[in-house]
Amino acid sequence: MYRPLITAATLALLTACSTTPMAQVQPIDGVISGQCHVDKVRGAVGLAASAATVERARVDSDSLQVNVVRGEREESGPTASGAANPTPGAETGGDRLTIETGGTNNITALYCG
Repeated sequence: MYRPLITAATLALLTACSTTPMAQVQPIDGVISGQCHVDKVRGAVGLAASAATVERARVDSDSLQVNVVRGEREESGPTASGAANPTPGAETGGDRLTIETGGTNNITALYCG
């Protein structure tokens, strides 16, 4: 008689303890300047454009806004020969980071503006 009640209570306690809070994305120096810089986020090219990755790129680039657009690129990021340009727009300036994504929702380019 008590076994189902104890099992349910134990299950409820264990599931309440297993949830981990999402860490907030914080800038390294504690302040977002609002002046976009792509040099610190070039490593995101090729990664999946998940909400967490996009937010991390926004914060690391010191941008106040981010714009995710579908790109027309066939390839992702620089090749071994350096033929593909992962930064087709401005590398600095403005308060917005623009992220281009490919057909599989991977990041293909990052630029300011």
